[in-house]
Amino acid sequence: MDKTLRTASTGLSAQQRYIEIISNNLSNVNTNGYKKNRPEFQDLLYETLRPAGGNQRIGGEPLNEVQIGSGTQIIATNKEFSQGDVKATSNPLDLAINGEGFFMVRRQDNTQAYTRNGEFQLDRNGQITTAQGFVLEPGISVPSDAVQVQISKDGIIKATLNDGVTEQTLGQVELARFINPAGLKAMGDNIYQESAASGKPYFDQPGYNNTGQIIQNAVETSNVDIVEEMVNMIVAQRAYELNSKSVKTADDVLSTAVNLKR
Repeated sequence: MDKTLRTASTGLSAQQRYIEIISNNLSNVNTNGYKKNRPEFQDLLYETLRPAGGNQRIGGEPLNEVQIGSGTQIIATNKEFSQGDVKATSNPLDLAINGEGFFMVRRQDNTQAYTRNGEFQLDRNGQITTAQGFVLEPGISVPSDAVQVQISKDGIIKATLNDGVTEQTLGQVELARFINPAGLKAMGDNIYQESAASGKPYFDQPGYNNTGQIIQNAVETSNVDIVEEMVNMIVAQRAYELNSKSVKTADDVLSTAVNLKR
């Protein structure tokens, strides 16, 4: 019975973590550029009570092993980078990526990070930044006398000055892509860092090598499917209840064994 209790406890712990992951997905349903998490479960060590074959045979064939598992655990959470819906906005610095690429941003400590959230704005120096102040690479500044900013699908940024005629090319946004984006490390603030699992980034002009095109005056919404997450939560809840019943059953059996002499 001790083994039953230990096995059931791993199931309870795993399903609790699963519900926490679902809750985080649901809480970010309105977070632009958010990508949902998906857990990976793995069974734990098996105890072999009898090796294959042994001295017993049925019909001349060796018997299979008798193995009893010891539960489950969550070994990894993977981001699902499926395309979210593109929502139109009135901000000319709002950018959405229709494809697999990531915006490159530079944090305050000069480290490079990546994001799918294209809600950009200008800081006091005219640089294009995220809401957290992370500078959009390659560090493009908009003149103070610019009255209009245009960003093409291939990332070229142009500004129309206050005379209404003069047009100035400010630079070009490059996008990054990864062999395994699911391996990126989530850092909060809607940004990711490369990891050994994601591999090194490849940089390219928008629209080439599957990086995707840039859409101005739009943002990519979260790819969380509320109905799917609610169904997953019901499944996790039922699994949690079943594991708790395993604990209760083991407790009842132990109670019966203790009271045999009474």
